[in-house]
Amino acid sequence: MMIRYLPLVVGIVGGLALLANRMVTANLTASQSRADALGVLLSAVLILIGLLWQQVQPKPPEAVTLLGEEGLEIDQNLPEVVKTELAWATHILLTNTVTKVVAVYYDRRTILRRGILGKSKQVNIGAIAERVIKTQKPIYLVKLELYPGRVEFDYLPENTQGVIVQPLGEKGVMVLGANIPRSYTKQDENWVTAIADKLAYNLDKSDSTNING
Repeated sequence: MMIRYLPLVVGIVGGLALLANRMVTANLTASQSRADALGVLLSAVLILIGLLWQQVQPKPPEAVTLLGEEGLEIDQNLPEVVKTELAWATHILLTNTVTKVVAVYYDRRTILRRGILGKSKQVNIGAIAERVIKTQKPIYLVKLELYPGRVEFDYLPENTQGVIVQPLGEKGVMVLGANIPRSYTKQDENWVTAIADKLAYNLDKSDSTNING
């Protein structure tokens, strides 16, 4: 990333060097004056390029350390096959995307929380999660602090930066939290959707009597 600052640094250093050289030179020749003028012009161009690069190539958002304890909470009343599926799906998401915390709500209860855990142990189904379930379309909150509806995510670390709320059929949602805003790519979103579809299929396929304990 330091290459973004190279033209700016070179331009400033070059301009200062020309100024210092002019100050210590008693008698200037015509050729030296022309060379100094050219040097000043080149330094100015480099400084301008450096400033333009700062606008064209903005600094990427910085990661934060999420507040909370790392852990794994899973509903022990679930069938072993479901617990295995949940463990696999969340492991993939936590190790292959920017996700730092995953919460799964299904059939009117929280069945898993994994990663950096928030204060509340239960997924709060607020307006955003309800909309996801109703429309069966995921919602990506690119910078959570900008959304008034963020209060429903008290089961995530309070400084969570980005959130994806992914439907799990008509019975639940999978919520992913990241420590960097605007960090999920389109490929990440497609990957999350594919995993959620597989998880929803296996949850729905599982014996509902066993799931409800």
